[in-house]
Amino acid sequence: MRLVVDLDLCQGHAVCQDEAPELFEVPKQGQVRILRADPGADLEAARLAVRYCPTQALSLVDDDKES
Repeated sequence: MRLVVDLDLCQGHAVCQDEAPELFEVPKQGQVRILRADPGADLEAARLAVRYCPTQALSLVDDDKES
């Protein structure tokens, strides 16, 4: 699994940072920065951040699935 952000959708609400501060950083007037693309042990926090993103700018991609 890896985290992906669509910067065209991100408006910097920082909900992701609230849900998973170990994975996301949002500057005061900016867009999200993913600190670690592979959520590892923080997968549940990553799922919550994706779920509660107000603009749906975040997603989790399963690299193990065949195309």
